[in-house]
Amino acid sequence: MSGSGGPGPGAAPCRFAHYFVLCGIDAESGLEPDELAVLYKWLEADLHGKRSDTADKTSEVIISSFVTGENFDQSPLRRTFKSKVLAHYPQNIEWNPFDQDAVNMLCMPKGLSFRTQADNRDPQLHSFIITREDGSRTYGFVLTFYEEVTSKQICTAMQTLYQMHNAEQYSSVCASSSCSMDSLASSIDEGDATSLAKLQRYNSYDISRDTLYVSKCICLITPLPFMQACKKFLIQLYKAVTSQQPPPLPLESYIHNILYEVPLPPPGRSLKFYGVYEPIICQRPGPNELPLSDYPLREVFELLGLENLVQVFTCVLLEMQILLYSQDYQRLMTVAEGITTLLFPFQWQHVYVPILPASLLHFLDAPVPYLMGLQSKEGTDRSKLELPQEANLCFVDIDNHFIELPEEFPQFPNKLEFIQEISEVLLQFGIPPEGNLHCSDSATKLKNLVLSDLVNDKKNGNIPSNALTMYELLKGNETIARLQALAKRTGVTMEKITITAPLAEKEKDGKLPCEEVELRDYKLNVQLREVFANRFTQMFADYEAFVIQAAPDMESWLTNREQMQNFDKASFLSDQPEPYLPFLSHFIETQMFATFIDNKIISQWEEKDPFLRVFDSRIEKIRLYNVRAPALRTSNYQKCSTLKEAAQSIEQRLMKIDHTAIHPHLLDMKIGQGKYEQGFFPKLQSDVLATGPTNNNRWASRSTTTQRRKDRLRQHSEHIGLDNDLREKYMQEARSLGKNLRQPKLSDLSPAVIAQTNWKFVEGLLKECRMKTKRMLVEKMGHEAVELGHGEANITGLEENTLIASLCDLLERIWSHGLQVKQGKSALWSHLLQYQEREEKQEHSAESPVAVGTERRKSDTGISLPTLRVSLIQDMRHVQNMSEIKTDVGRARAWIRLSLEKKLLSQHLKQLLSNQALAKKLYKRYAFLRCEEEREQFLYHLLSLNAVDYFCFTSVFTTIMIPYRSVIIPIKKLSNAITTSNPWICVSGELGETGVMQIPKNHLEMTFECQNLGKLTTVQIGHDNSGLLAKWLVDCVMVRNEITGHTYKFPCGRWLGKGIDDGSLERILIGELVSSTSDEELGKQCRTPPQQKSPTMARRLSITSLTGKNTKPNAGQIQEGIGEAVNNIVKHFHKPEKERGSLTILLCGENGLVAALEQVFHHGFKSARIFHKNVFIWDFIEKAVAYFETSDQIGDNEEALLLQRSSCKTFCHYVNAINTAPRNIGKDGKFQILVCLGTRDHLLSQWIPLLAECPPITRMYEENALLRDRMTVNSLIRVLQTLQDFNIILEGSLIKGVDV
Repeated sequence: MSGSGGPGPGAAPCRFAHYFVLCGIDAESGLEPDELAVLYKWLEADLHGKRSDTADKTSEVIISSFVTGENFDQSPLRRTFKSKVLAHYPQNIEWNPFDQDAVNMLCMPKGLSFRTQADNRDPQLHSFIITREDGSRTYGFVLTFYEEVTSKQICTAMQTLYQMHNAEQYSSVCASSSCSMDSLASSIDEGDATSLAKLQRYNSYDISRDTLYVSKCICLITPLPFMQACKKFLIQLYKAVTSQQPPPLPLESYIHNILYEVPLPPPGRSLKFYGVYEPIICQRPGPNELPLSDYPLREVFELLGLENLVQVFTCVLLEMQILLYSQDYQRLMTVAEGITTLLFPFQWQHVYVPILPASLLHFLDAPVPYLMGLQSKEGTDRSKLELPQEANLCFVDIDNHFIELPEEFPQFPNKLEFIQEISEVLLQFGIPPEGNLHCSDSATKLKNLVLSDLVNDKKNGNIPSNALTMYELLKGNETIARLQALAKRTGVTMEKITITAPLAEKEKDGKLPCEEVELRDYKLNVQLREVFANRFTQMFADYEAFVIQAAPDMESWLTNREQMQNFDKASFLSDQPEPYLPFLSHFIETQMFATFIDNKIISQWEEKDPFLRVFDSRIEKIRLYNVRAPALRTSNYQKCSTLKEAAQSIEQRLMKIDHTAIHPHLLDMKIGQGKYEQGFFPKLQSDVLATGPTNNNRWASRSTTTQRRKDRLRQHSEHIGLDNDLREKYMQEARSLGKNLRQPKLSDLSPAVIAQTNWKFVEGLLKECRMKTKRMLVEKMGHEAVELGHGEANITGLEENTLIASLCDLLERIWSHGLQVKQGKSALWSHLLQYQEREEKQEHSAESPVAVGTERRKSDTGISLPTLRVSLIQDMRHVQNMSEIKTDVGRARAWIRLSLEKKLLSQHLKQLLSNQALAKKLYKRYAFLRCEEEREQFLYHLLSLNAVDYFCFTSVFTTIMIPYRSVIIPIKKLSNAITTSNPWICVSGELGETGVMQIPKNHLEMTFECQNLGKLTTVQIGHDNSGLLAKWLVDCVMVRNEITGHTYKFPCGRWLGKGIDDGSLERILIGELVSSTSDEELGKQCRTPPQQKSPTMARRLSITSLTGKNTKPNAGQIQEGIGEAVNNIVKHFHKPEKERGSLTILLCGENGLVAALEQVFHHGFKSARIFHKNVFIWDFIEKAVAYFETSDQIGDNEEALLLQRSSCKTFCHYVNAINTAPRNIGKDGKFQILVCLGTRDHLLSQWIPLLAECPPITRMYEENALLRDRMTVNSLIRVLQTLQDFNIILEGSLIKGVDV
């Protein structure tokens, strides 16, 4: 290392610690309020336009240089004062620049705190993390302790503040019987609060009587999270300061040693270095092991309990908003780091602030996924915590062992077996899976937790973790006794900190160089992590097969990243076991999964991401050990088999130390400086700590070779032809794709920066909206999307549901951005309710204008369904009437689904936001919904979703009661409008049917309510043929769902009546969804393939020879029609079960199998009228049956004869069963039933040759008829045989009453 400008670049990144920092009170500037903590309140007040006097006092000077920005309600000892970085060594490091504001804020998140000798002054340890904008991390480990205030000036200031505070309190006590107290005083009974004597006793500081202490902290900043080692080093430094004896060497020697002479242990090795009193050991996993994690997972499981932890873990995987809540900073950090460690091989990609300083509370307003930790104030409970958004929030109250989960999120696959496997590991280490509720008593009366409690070394296996019993157990220990005596002499109460068994004792016993408790923690950590990693290895063992490697080189991949599909999601999901799908369909949409796949693709051109390298090697191992066919995915649970090996490798490293660092030694220091004074951290000599030794140690040269290798690699990649800056820019953009704001800046918190951050949020939300709507459209638009080159066409219902759920989540985040005052858990529903309230008030005073939907097309009779009015309020009422939904979040989601299904989402939201007065009342100026241009673009993106049909409301709320309206439209020109008989209808859908409903006499329209029928498929209509005018020519039946507005048309075009047409008194009609005119226009623009329609009656009429005008199809067209009809049925069965449409339409609809076979049977059918009587295909079928029943067939051989006989027998049985059914079905209807039954029972291919060879065919068919052409009949049989493999289930309405 060069002596002059700090460490040389070679040695640099290999150092164990980057900085040593000291934070505390600056005696020269005196007491200053923590302005950052006040800034947010001030900003809030300013934005509300009602800045209070107390906030204005920020600028007033109260006592000489002491300024306070907080109101007098809070006792001065409880106020936050500004802390400063008093010193940091070295001054700066180029690869990790020192961020003074961020470090100060995270070392002392609450600022300085004062105590008197009466208060608890136990030292506390916490850690923090700084995530830079590129996602890289630095760790900080902090020990906070209390030092006596020696400055007379500060003591006097504190007394003055107390006098002012008490005067204020006195006047308010006199003014009212109750008094507003700070958190400390609130613990007094309300009744006693009026007693001023008591008040002053709790809130007193007397300069003559009390000793004032102030917090100070020492901190190590390291590149890797060596928590245990840093903790021990800091504790030993602290002991040296509080000990009666000065340390063996000046403190500078130890700090210089850890900063410049202790290297990082190489991967897979352990390292011993020296603290003030004892050696410290750390180890680092090898290149093929799980990455380093030093936070004790034992503590995470004890704090949360296994069940809770798995739920929180699932929320993190699905990138929800996670808020950790605890009084203790270290607990926040331990839980956050513990859970993110378990994500391997995935990495959290969004805002990550495990300790949120008071001045950054506005980050809770971030409308993005986040993982943040919030310190709870003593005595405040969850109900008082006002959070901007809760619709998608997972709230984790660590101290109370309690979590609040978002609604409707999928469970982790094999959750029960997974929990079982983890609990087996926990029980081996004596940890109860339900967690240790030692946390709950700490929540009720939590004093400051001390070091040992935070790092929990005392909780050894089966020993209960109650501090008292632990202390009793160790009472006889002489080291403990010595330390206690020492503590008493120094006047610091340190009962708890003494509990950790000193390392030296263990070394004397010669058992382990590393403490047993710590070794157990290391082993437990690695085994738990192996169990979690194994789940992902099993779940994603075949992920590589679905990665789409579309780009030839890195440059083209980076430039087209946003347009490209990188992972074949549909195929991947279709390959997974059914129970995994709800979770996996959500998970593969997350940013962490997208980044994982991006890393996989980038690894073709760059060095593999370390997480990915380890994960891929594990998958390789699985493949070697069990060669399973990727197609055979089962949900069988496979336990982790590597637990022992993982624990052994750590144990070996800790037993056999690989490297030992240089001992601390005397430095070239000025004599007489930094004099030792017990209880005070000395002023360090900065010149000896500013630079390291010259570059002569082994590990420095080792690192220079790695550096050279890295340089060579970099030059090589530059040669590939991409300018490095540009490449970096692309990389950042590619990796940040979908991340709206990666990491908040902790340092500069001016109002301008906060405004800029909010602007980033707004831009991010708009981008996310654009990408989500585009994805929903592309997935839904089928073949057209494929033609346009957007990849796979098929969207599964599961994927659709996932995309809609994530749209609901996005809308909730948009609506909760910049809220003035939170009301209820759903910001969107709260806005809707307030809009509804205002509109209903106006409605009472005057009829409010309602947007009217486009009129439905009328039939030629002029009868039609009345127009359904479009009303946002009406849709809200529909949702409010649904008793199944119990929460506001649920109601908001239902309303979004309903609006989306009605193609009104954009219109409704536009109407909601058009009330500007309400928007101004509810939202701050910077809120997304008040940025006009972005809001318009957002509504435009949502409008594009009207191009496709969604059934996301109908298909999800399957049990609700829905009102329907039906209209029967007769053909008036040719028959009477109303029949004298008693008509009835029965409506069927994918989810059920209504049963027979009588239509009121002389009415064509009726409304009825029944449980959701789903998409409507058939209507049965008929009458009893009574009265003089019984014959009835029906054009069609229209049925509308009155909630969603979906209208179905069931074309008929046939007579109902005896002695006319085919004599039918009832018909089965097949439905088609009618699109409104606006839909049709959109359809033209977007060329979405139309839905399969049901038979148009023109064809039926031509078939039945009512009109002979229509051109008949030729033989080629008929054969093509058969092929297409069968092909559609085959395709239907190749789709996943949940994604199949209606089979009824494929059988009986237009271009369905029945229609295609009718064309075959009509080809060459002889003169349709014989003696003025219509002849139908059914007449030919009946003649064939008569022939089969009377004649004996002559076959070539006996086997063929038997087969033919049985086929004839079943054919006759089916036809007779249809004829004798207690239904008044006409001849064409009977043919339809026969084809449906023959298809279901796989008999059609046996019946066709029988009919083609029976004698009646020569009498009833021309010579050139298709049925008389042997080749055509054979090809028809072959085509129909392709349906043999499928299990065809017919809708009940098609074959009702037919008993075969």
